[in-house]
Amino acid sequence: MSAPLDPRYTFDNFVVGKPNEFAYAAAKRVAETAGMSFNPLFLYGGVGLGKTHLMHAIARCVRQNQPLRRVIYLSAEQFMHRFIRALRQQDTLSFKEQFRSVDVLMVDDIQFISGKDSTQEEFFHTFNALVDQGAQIVLSADKSPTDLDHIGQRLRSRMSCGLVADLHPTTYELRLGILESKAEQMGVPVPPRVLEFIAHKVTTNGREVEGALIRLVAHAQLVGRALTVETAQEVLHDLVRAHDRRVTIEDIQKRVADHFKIRLADMHSARRARAVARPRQVAMYLSKQLTSRSLPYIGKNFGGRDHTTVMHAIRKIEELMAGDPSFAEDVDLLRRMLEA
Repeated sequence: MSAPLDPRYTFDNFVVGKPNEFAYAAAKRVAETAGMSFNPLFLYGGVGLGKTHLMHAIARCVRQNQPLRRVIYLSAEQFMHRFIRALRQQDTLSFKEQFRSVDVLMVDDIQFISGKDSTQEEFFHTFNALVDQGAQIVLSADKSPTDLDHIGQRLRSRMSCGLVADLHPTTYELRLGILESKAEQMGVPVPPRVLEFIAHKVTTNGREVEGALIRLVAHAQLVGRALTVETAQEVLHDLVRAHDRRVTIEDIQKRVADHFKIRLADMHSARRARAVARPRQVAMYLSKQLTSRSLPYIGKNFGGRDHTTVMHAIRKIEELMAGDPSFAEDVDLLRRMLEA
């Protein structure tokens, strides 16, 4: 009944960072604890952030360390198709026995059963039966239980009653860690500057970051070119261009102004009050981090300021982030929202 597990997806090669450390810790606890740690464990986040990786890692860990525990891992689509087949063959009793006699039930992409009333009803009863007999349930989705559309209130309530752990969009540091890990797995010495370039320019998710590296290495090896930033710019030009279209200085200014509750016009004004100057410096810092624009260009878009003013703003924000974890978290949150 269980879908095959991808051997690449283990806890050992899952790169942990701030955006996913809570979900990783929860998944590892569930995998290593025979009793119910959190039931259900509900993992959610956008595409390519590591939900399926953690699901596979949990299933593999349980099977290796507790071989007597019966584990079923499958997607919500597979659950639905097997339920429909059982209905057609008038063999729902066998279906119920198979799914309600496991120790760990893991269902990926549970949002797929949105609007599928009969499947939801069956899953709801399976869920209740497993919880009543002390089995562990692990679910994943692209949204939190409360935000899932066209899912019955009873089922949403059930899915929310355990531990809900989200995986946030990747940060620059996490993307760099993913790239370093992938390069090591591939056995290819990639210059740090190349990895840093990819981490800065490909910001969608971990899966696309890995894909960019694989594409670059393959191109360099097949045509005999050195792995340089210039090669990366040429090979990954479409990804870089797409990123530059997605995040603009105006986007950053609007987001930062909203966050700090100041007027958008203050980004361009000469006002030096801290309540205005600090958000403006944050916006300059993020403009340098998230766009490929030069310092003079950034300064021009902040009321015609000189590039040295932008440099000072960047250094000031870096100093504040290093000395104030709360401020660093605030800036990191803004960056994640913009990258998403």
